[in-house]
Amino acid sequence: MSKVLLALTSAALLGLSGCADMQTKTADKPAAAKATISAEAKAALTAAQADVKDAKAKNALWTTAANALKAAEDAAEKGDSDTVIKQSKLASDHVKKGLAQLDYPLLKVGD
Repeated sequence: MSKVLLALTSAALLGLSGCADMQTKTADKPAAAKATISAEAKAALTAAQADVKDAKAKNALWTTAANALKAAEDAAEKGDSDTVIKQSKLASDHVKKGLAQLDYPLLKVGD
């Protein structure tokens, strides 16, 4: 019984020392450099963010536009310029359609 207890205690201490070692190695590494995107992608992302903000203020934001902007921002963090451009254009397009929808006449059912 005593040998089993000693073995379990040793295993636990060994495991804990391994975890402590991982903490110090992770803390010693410098922060990873932020991925960069092209100037065209930055411009498209900035335009899409402004469009979405405008649509949100007018209560005309489609969820597809918000999702496309989120995808573009995620791609920008990863440095994927092509996806940023594609998703930003999609967000801006859906915002324009949502804003155009505000001009549609109201439908009255029954009367």
